[in-house]
Amino acid sequence: MPEPELPEPRTPAGRAGLAALLEDPRRALIAVDFDGTLAPIVADPAAARAHPRAPAALSRLAARVGGVAVVTGRPTAQAISLGDLAGVPGLVVLGHYGLERWADGTVTAPPPHPAVAAVRRELPAVLARHGEGAWVEDKGSSVAVHTRRAPDPPGLFEALRQPLTELAARHGLTVEPGRLVLELRPPGVDKGAALRSLVREREPSCLLFAGDDLGDLAAYDAVDELRAHGLPGLLVCSGSEEVVALAERADLVVAGPAGVVALFEALARALDSA
Repeated sequence: MPEPELPEPRTPAGRAGLAALLEDPRRALIAVDFDGTLAPIVADPAAARAHPRAPAALSRLAARVGGVAVVTGRPTAQAISLGDLAGVPGLVVLGHYGLERWADGTVTAPPPHPAVAAVRRELPAVLARHGEGAWVEDKGSSVAVHTRRAPDPPGLFEALRQPLTELAARHGLTVEPGRLVLELRPPGVDKGAALRSLVREREPSCLLFAGDDLGDLAAYDAVDELRAHGLPGLLVCSGSEEVVALAERADLVVAGPAGVVALFEALARALDSA
C-alpha cells in the first residue's frame, strides 16, 4: 500500500507556510500541543499516552528541521514521560503554558504563583456547592477541574464556569476552558506567549503549530500575528467533535492524534525526497 501523500492546506496562508517549510526546513520550527494532538483525550489525564508512532515521527522531523517543540499545559516531566519523548533529538518542551521549560534534560521554572495555593485551599468548598462529580488535577503551578467523569459532563462544565471564574478573579488568576476542563492559572501565561518567546529565541524561517483545544487558540493568534509580520506559518488542527473553534481557523484539519502523526510522517518523507 502506498504511503499517504502530504495533504494540501486549504488556505493561501497555509499553503505559503508549507511551501516555506519545504523550501528551508533547516530553519523551520514545528510546535505541537500534547493532549488531544499527540495523545488521545482520556477520562484520567494520568492515563494519557502519546500515539504510539508519535516519538518516532517527531524524531524523524527533528533530524530534518531547525527545531521541534511541545507546548502543553502539563508539567514538562509528565508530557515527556507520557509521550515517551525524552529521546527526540533537540526537543524543547514548554510546560504549564510556558512557565516551565525542559531542554537537554534540564527543567527551568519560576516559583509557583502564591495565589494558586489559596485557590487550591478554597476549591473543595466551591466544588461541594456546585461541582458534584468534578475531579481536580493539581498541576503545581495551576489547578484544573475536570468534568469528564461526571454523570452530565457538559452540564457540570457550564455550571462551574461562573463560580470558578469568580474564585480565580478573587485571587488574581485566570480561567482557561478546555475539553471538559477548566484550569485556574496565573495571568499572562498562555501558549501564544510561549510560542512567541520561542520564535524570538530561534528566529525560524517558518512556523508550524498543531493543536486541538481552546487553550491552543492563543497559539493560533500568535501564528496569525507572526504571519502578519512576514513569518510564514501553518496552522494544523487535530480535529474532534468536542471542539470546532480551531477547525474553523486552521489551514489544515486532520483526524485527531493519528492524523497529526500521519501528517508529520508525510512531512518527513517529503523532506527526504526534496
